[in-house]
Amino acid sequence: MLKLKRIAIDTYRDNVAFLARNCHHYRPEEFQALRKIEISGDNRHLLATLLVTDDEAIVGPDELGLSEQAFRRMELKEGSTVTIMPAEPPESLEFLREKIHGHTLDMGQIRSIITDIAGYRYSEREIAAFLVSCAGFMTTHEMLSLTRAMAEAGTRLHWDAPAVVDKHCIGGIPGNRTSMIIVPIVAAHGLKIPKTSSRAITSPAGTADTMEVLARVDLSLPEMRRVVEECNGCIVWGGHVNLSPADDILISVERPLAIDTREQMVASILSKKLAAGSTHLLIDMPLGPSAKVRDHADALRLRKLFEFVGDQIGLAIEVIVTDGEQPVGRGIGPVLEARDVMQVLQNDPAAPADLREKSLRMAGSLLETDPALRGGAGYARAKELLASGAALAAMERIITAQGKAAGDVCPGNLTHDILSPRDGTVLAIDCYRLARLARLAGAPMDKGAGIDLYRKIGDVVSAGEPLYRIHACFNSDYNFAVKFASEGSGYVIGGAA
Repeated sequence: MLKLKRIAIDTYRDNVAFLARNCHHYRPEEFQALRKIEISGDNRHLLATLLVTDDEAIVGPDELGLSEQAFRRMELKEGSTVTIMPAEPPESLEFLREKIHGHTLDMGQIRSIITDIAGYRYSEREIAAFLVSCAGFMTTHEMLSLTRAMAEAGTRLHWDAPAVVDKHCIGGIPGNRTSMIIVPIVAAHGLKIPKTSSRAITSPAGTADTMEVLARVDLSLPEMRRVVEECNGCIVWGGHVNLSPADDILISVERPLAIDTREQMVASILSKKLAAGSTHLLIDMPLGPSAKVRDHADALRLRKLFEFVGDQIGLAIEVIVTDGEQPVGRGIGPVLEARDVMQVLQNDPAAPADLREKSLRMAGSLLETDPALRGGAGYARAKELLASGAALAAMERIITAQGKAAGDVCPGNLTHDILSPRDGTVLAIDCYRLARLARLAGAPMDKGAGIDLYRKIGDVVSAGEPLYRIHACFNSDYNFAVKFASEGSGYVIGGAA
């Protein structure tokens, strides 16, 4: 028997165990061939990757160390006694091998794979093999099975309401923070809109990162239910309520490998919405030269995939193709995006008009889920709720119910203006480059880091006039961002005005 010890090492999503080479009870060599061990104690079981250490300051000969993630998942107190044994390979690996060799998998086989992935029984290499094999060939029925299996693998929410609406953007456009305006508008009308959002993975800010500037987002499931019952809506981090956990694991592997097939995107998004208990979903699909979707044919194919799966799983879906040629709003980064959102909700004359109009249009579409507003009345109702202050009041209720953020966070005080090199007109803006620049400046890790845009497409500029301002909180990030911007601003300036 070994005593459990918590090791303060962040191993991201991986379960990692530490065993002393001079362990009194086991020979580490017994486990090194397979590397994976099964840890058991008090009817709890966990699979982990084993690392052997010669440093008794990490673990002693009678101890088993667990990384932060593994210790939380084991759910035992430090000092509890556990045993270890070589882990048996998951049975679903045989189905994975079939997929690698080009076979089509049925629902039961895909469910088995996803259950094991959600249970952290797959290594990153095995997950990568599954993703690559699916990217090579995936039938619509496999895509449907994957969606259902991912939704079933975690928490499933159910709401006491005839309609539960939601909105999702497929991403790729900086500053597109419409959800934080749509949720309070829809909630103010009386429809339920429990918005679970992700944190940024490759972007300068996710909705959860931006909402965290204003309120707590790491709510438990009971807390989330309470907020929705009190306010008709919420804006919380989905990772904390365990919705489609296998999807989060798959994303963590596919992003570094740049695997982004349409089938996997559809399964990823809709599994989360199915698990969240949504009945109606509006999808924002930006179309533009540096967006995820870059031509109309691809947009049409992706829309049909969403509609097919939505129809099969009982989710009413509306896809709106939007302008993805440039960022939406002025701010890129959590604090700057939160500022834009609150300016819109406060009916501030300085609020970005494009963010306001896009939010109203999409909120109007969701409001038409209400039979009393069908036939185009949704937009007018959304405008009324915003102009009257009802949407702002709804947002303030949500912020209070979730827990107001402690203290105000300001934009980073290390600033640098990027200037126009010539007189002319802004012809194009590279969304991908600006998003990367904002991340180099420190967003979203530093809430105040990012970019404040001064000019958009069609604006006339003079040589030496600022196009945007970089905000950073640390000198190293500031230097990285300024250097990157000096190599290319991301703006195309046309001939003299």
